[in-house]
Amino acid sequence: MGHMSEYIEKRVGGKALEDELLRLIGEYNTRRPESFLVVYAGAVGKPIPDVMMTMDDYFIIDDLLRDVSSRGVDFYVETPGGFGEAAEEIARGLRKRFANVNFVVSGEAKSAGTILVLSGDDISMTKTGSLGPIDAQLQIGRTRISAFDYLEWVEEARKEAAKTDALNPFDATMIAQISPGELKLVHHSLEFAKDIVIEWLQKYKFKNWAQTETRKMPVDKSMKEKRAKEIAGILSNHARWRTHGRSLKIEDLHGIGLKINRIDDDPVLSEIVYRIQTVLRLLFSSTSTYKIFATASQKIFKNAVPTGAPPLFPAGTPAVAEVAHLDIKCQKCGKTHSIYAKFVQNPKIDEDYKNKGATPFPKDNKLVCDCGFEIDLSGIRNEIETRIGKSIV
Repeated sequence: MGHMSEYIEKRVGGKALEDELLRLIGEYNTRRPESFLVVYAGAVGKPIPDVMMTMDDYFIIDDLLRDVSSRGVDFYVETPGGFGEAAEEIARGLRKRFANVNFVVSGEAKSAGTILVLSGDDISMTKTGSLGPIDAQLQIGRTRISAFDYLEWVEEARKEAAKTDALNPFDATMIAQISPGELKLVHHSLEFAKDIVIEWLQKYKFKNWAQTETRKMPVDKSMKEKRAKEIAGILSNHARWRTHGRSLKIEDLHGIGLKINRIDDDPVLSEIVYRIQTVLRLLFSSTSTYKIFATASQKIFKNAVPTGAPPLFPAGTPAVAEVAHLDIKCQKCGKTHSIYAKFVQNPKIDEDYKNKGATPFPKDNKLVCDCGFEIDLSGIRNEIETRIGKSIV
């Protein structure tokens, strides 16, 4: 039986999944006592902007590791990508705290996630893990685009203009909207990704590379620099991979000269890592959680606040309201839940609203739909209590 089927059959969900994640991290630490596992994962595929790697993630990770004294860290990362500057700060923060940094990849670590992984002394992957091209993603107008694709298109248009002494109407219209500053930004963003990967590979990944694998020739600084430039150039060449979302597996990475540790070679460790990956997927698919930061003893979950009609205050003035009524729509099945939040101990409120088919605001902020999807109402609780200046009872 697969791990996901096992958890589903046992009806493990919500809080139990959170506890299981921390238990698995503890098991991992027992298996690798010389290191310390940190899990950082975003819900790849959820249409939430903050799923991406951001500077806020750096501050959360830094705070999470404030009291950790381990010599080494195993950093489990799963992300669709994000800001290269955030990847740089996270990498620097890990380097300040740990003598050895090993990245663990069992899901997707794309774009800025790949940049971050390439800062490691070691990279460990399961057969399901994947990295991706490192060309920067930029917001141009209403669209996020690949810096490599953007520069390639501009260069093709330039060559066409030089050859024919004219541009086709579409390209002419598009190029007229490009400012010199924007073009410079795209160029520098792409070069930033390449430069930082070249620096990190030489400094960390290749630090113990003493001789070539086949001919057993001694490796000097110039050889490390050459190999780092080759790898960064290949990974930033979007034309080679055709799509920014391309999944580069262990074999692909070995093919470009990047040595990867195979987690599957250790049956016990791989079982733990695959279960961590499964628990993360179940949490992302069955709850409103979209980003997770966790160690064996701490967890920070970011949850999407459900959208819907604003709370209704019968008295008309929130400041003197005794109760608020709101409808919460399940993001998975679409069912609407009628909820009431009271601010005074009054049995009559419970009687009236229960007669209307409403249920009390959950004390643990967890609303579980009939379909099994768990909705975190922490954000809504904070919004209501801040608005009226009272606590929900």
